Amino acid sequence: MQRNKINLRSFLHYKFLNSLFLGVSVGSIFTLYAPLEPSVYSLGGIVLALGMLFVAKLYHKILTLGYFFVILALVEAVILLAVLYFLLFSYSYTSAFLFYASYQFTFIFGSYLMRAETLFLKKSMLLSLVDVTKQKGYLAGMLLSYLFYQFLEVAFAIANKEEQVYAMHFLLLFVQMLILYFLVKSFKRNKE
Repeated sequence: MQRNKINLRSFLHYKFLNSLFLGVSVGSIFTLYAPLEPSVYSLGGIVLALGMLFVAKLYHKILTLGYFFVILALVEAVILLAVLYFLLFSYSYTSAFLFYASYQFTFIFGSYLMRAETLFLKKSMLLSLVDVTKQKGYLAGMLLSYLFYQFLEVAFAIANKEEQVYAMHFLLLFVQMLILYFLVKSFKRNKE
């Protein structure tokens, strides 16, 4: 048994949820990163550029379906751990730094993942379908985020942004578990 193709239906669910996660979380980043100094972002940008350069030099070895799955799984596992850490230890300089470092780590693989996705999906119609699905997920995530924050204010009188973002991470944890489920399903081993 080996991975020989991507299950498109599951992969579309994965991409939708992955973008939904991004849409939901994008507004919380400013609150999470508040304790960090501006110099951390400069250093993070340098590390990001060096990491992307290193990954690009490995393309000849890692542009395979097996590595594509492993790297996607690694990226999603890092995000899951970051969300769990935040839920367990809440706001601190360490949690802000770890969250930032986790996101920077995942961004290191951004170009690789886009190139691999293009390589393995091949057809422009499939690539278009994936990109449309991603945009729908992102828009749905932004809307869900807005509605969630409004719900917290109206139903529970929670107006404190830190409390709102903390509560949002329970939703993000659930979404991230769904993301991992559909990722594994997308690359389920097929019999030859």
